[in-house]
Amino acid sequence: MPQTSAPRPEGESSRHAATGTLATARWLLRGRDGRLTAYARAREGLLRWTETRPGGPEWTDQEFFEAPDLTHLTLAQGVDGYVHFIGLRTRGSEVDVVHSIQYQSGRPLMDWRSLGNPHTKMVERAPHLGAPTAAVDAAGTVHVFVRDAVNSVRLRREGKGGKWEGWKDFKVREVLDGITAIATSTGRVEVFGPAENKTLHWTQEKQGAEFQRTGDIPLPPSPGSGTALETAPDRLTYYATDARGRGVLAHRSGDDGDDGDDGDEDTRPLGGAPGTGHTAAIRATIEGHDCTVLAHRGQDGRPVIAAYPTEDEKAGVWWAATGEPCLGSPALALDAQGRVVMAAIGLDGTLRLARQKAESGLALEAWTRV
Repeated sequence: MPQTSAPRPEGESSRHAATGTLATARWLLRGRDGRLTAYARAREGLLRWTETRPGGPEWTDQEFFEAPDLTHLTLAQGVDGYVHFIGLRTRGSEVDVVHSIQYQSGRPLMDWRSLGNPHTKMVERAPHLGAPTAAVDAAGTVHVFVRDAVNSVRLRREGKGGKWEGWKDFKVREVLDGITAIATSTGRVEVFGPAENKTLHWTQEKQGAEFQRTGDIPLPPSPGSGTALETAPDRLTYYATDARGRGVLAHRSGDDGDDGDDGDEDTRPLGGAPGTGHTAAIRATIEGHDCTVLAHRGQDGRPVIAAYPTEDEKAGVWWAATGEPCLGSPALALDAQGRVVMAAIGLDGTLRLARQKAESGLALEAWTRV
């Protein structure tokens, strides 16, 4: 059964106030109808705002969906526009991964369904799961990844007919929280697992295949900062804040790059002084050029944005702070007119938006509060 939203009462309780962003930089999404939707965490559930028409500028009132006992919450969107919500539900010593779906923009969420816990036999390990993440391949298959109690990666994916397969163990012992997963345009899913001095990497040969571990990436990311973006057909660039304090780094295999002084030809320094949280990344056409737009939360708490020609890090990256301090990570998306939209949750728990101006370059309009 679908879960309907609760109206926002006058003088609403604290459980209906935004407490931060989801555990992903992709919390601003465009639906199949072209409308943008923003999501945020609340103390006892999920908040949602939706454009009233493609391209805005008006938005619906804040909607609240009850989801108690969630200690982590993230989402992933498929090419069909379905939005999948993956959470970690904690009730005392009982911890399980849960899943819900929104089928269309503005529609209710379906009821939360438990996907269980990979530690079914050694129950003393069950409470020690990390934050889950998810990716949806081109066939609509949902892949859920979670760090288990012994620092391995566990995978559970939806099989044919909507039946979920059992948990699979990647059999490592060094993964930290902040796993990143993304599907390419060909449907392959890649997984990036942060470790103490590197990032572990798994890929599929083709959509639906088993995951194979590839060479480790010599990029130790700050907790929860990693993201990935398809920057060429079926090729991903992985972005993360360097835990050694050297700003944002980009890693991409298979072409020549500027390695700076890190000794790895596939890792490129992008500078910046990010604070905590995820790096947001999208591609946009700016003045007729294919560009990558990045954003993160700066050390002073304000959103920071940059753009450069896609896969041309040597061109230089200039970061600019914008707006007021925010909760969690800012998000980026393209609206129905192809304009860059930057979103953030203000310290007062409200949704803030800045849309690209109708002029050359990547200039943003003044921030507005929804």
